[in-house]
Amino acid sequence: MLLWAAVVGFLGALATILFRECIYGLQHLLTGQSGSFVAMAKSLPWWARLALPACGGLVAGAILIWAKRMPSSATSDYMEAVAIGDGNIPVRESLLRSLSSLATVVSGGSIGREGPMVQLAALAASLVGRFTHFSPARLRLLVACGAAAGITSAYNAPIAGAFFVTEIVLGAIVMESFGPVVVASVVANITMRELPGYHPAYEMPPFPPVAGMEILWFVLLGIMAGVAAPQFLRLLAFSKQAFTKTALPLPLRLCVGGLLVGFISIWMPEVWGNGYSVVNSLLHTPWLWWSVLLVLVLKVVATSITTGSGAVGGIFTPTLFVGAAIGYLFGQVLHALMPGMTSAPFAYAMVGMGAFLAAATSAPLMAILMIFEMTLSYQVVLPLMLSCVVAYFVARSINGASMYDITIKRNRDAQERVRLRGIHMSELIRPADTVLPLTASFAEISGLFLKYPVKYIYVVDPRNRYCGVVALQDITSCLLDKADTEAKMAADFVRREFLHVVTPDMSLGDALQSFLDHQGERLPVVRSHEDPELLGAVYKTSLLDAYFRLDRSHALRA
Repeated sequence: MLLWAAVVGFLGALATILFRECIYGLQHLLTGQSGSFVAMAKSLPWWARLALPACGGLVAGAILIWAKRMPSSATSDYMEAVAIGDGNIPVRESLLRSLSSLATVVSGGSIGREGPMVQLAALAASLVGRFTHFSPARLRLLVACGAAAGITSAYNAPIAGAFFVTEIVLGAIVMESFGPVVVASVVANITMRELPGYHPAYEMPPFPPVAGMEILWFVLLGIMAGVAAPQFLRLLAFSKQAFTKTALPLPLRLCVGGLLVGFISIWMPEVWGNGYSVVNSLLHTPWLWWSVLLVLVLKVVATSITTGSGAVGGIFTPTLFVGAAIGYLFGQVLHALMPGMTSAPFAYAMVGMGAFLAAATSAPLMAILMIFEMTLSYQVVLPLMLSCVVAYFVARSINGASMYDITIKRNRDAQERVRLRGIHMSELIRPADTVLPLTASFAEISGLFLKYPVKYIYVVDPRNRYCGVVALQDITSCLLDKADTEAKMAADFVRREFLHVVTPDMSLGDALQSFLDHQGERLPVVRSHEDPELLGAVYKTSLLDAYFRLDRSHALRA
């Protein structure tokens, strides 16, 4: 598995480079230059800034319509393919979605290019796994390795890439899966460094030493990020709902979204792209506070418009931009109030990136490691850890949202399991009408089977302790064999190995598992395994009704 993870890491890096070069090539074809989208926007006349995103949105929407017409039984989302699927990612749909994202990104959409990069890396891993006929479990792990390779290649952060996949996609850090993911990340990073055109996404300045009481300001920054991140996610969700309510065809929806972004870029070209160049500028050059605030507000609006219109792309990098801008503004306020007593604003911007990312993704460990890998400074560790952890818990206490649907689904499943454990069988016990003593005659047994359409009759001793069952199959066989039944009693037919029982304190989930093992309509309820006094019976229909009532009530609350 480690060998295949290395192969996938290499292919994931190549897929990332291919998508990046396609962006540069199309940029040069459209505008005669490549690189920073902000610089590209500034070089264009106002009418081109307005028209290019709209045309790009129209093309991207048309490609998405084409992709949706292709029937596919598998999900194109690599996260769902790993977490709840079989690792099989459809090729044509994934390629078309990546092509749609390329059209949005190249035309100045306010969205990240890293989403399709990771998708292509995961697709390469899925193809390798299918070519080698991997089992579904190993294929899922290989796709996770491809995703880690894509993230590492995009951000130059192999440790954070590995932890992103294990913390968000896989949901748990287990060495059997973490080892191959790390190998894929390392190989991808080595590949990117050896090939031409490599440079870090963010050029981090040296982080200043933080001493004394200043560490408390980074805690306050974490609180601010934890409060702001859920509002940012709500804005993205609101934008999607607003565009959906327009009922416009998807190409027109993306065209309108591009037109609005283009309109904003006439006055603020910094809204184009994923925000790399603006963040690097904040980290290395002084900005006026009102300029930072204006860029932040308009960039958030442009990102919500682009994603809300239905564009395919990532919001990971725009999230880093928002965190950097919030941190920079916070640092400027502190620097104005306490000059000489606090670090420069860029230090708060660096920590703000991690704090906002931790709050938005519900993955604080990944956020800490990503900023640390970008800075390679131990000075940043303490304020970064405090801010990220505080931001995570503040965001979770507000609504527990995450910008990744798979995390929301996993949290919902965990809450469902907790609710299932909260319902006990004592609430569902019914009288057990089909009960006979060990001394019951054959006639009594036959009469009870004729009266009740059941497969089993419960048998108890004189102290009402459950002893086993008499099966209808055994009674029928005895009659067909025309055996002498006059002297037969229940004790002669009892199946003492029939030990599928339910206790009053058993959870709903455990009882459902007992029914899966038993494949019957009802199960006897005993006081405990040590004291098997028969209390009644639980019916499968009652159990399922309780489960669906709980599910419906949860859906109504949600």
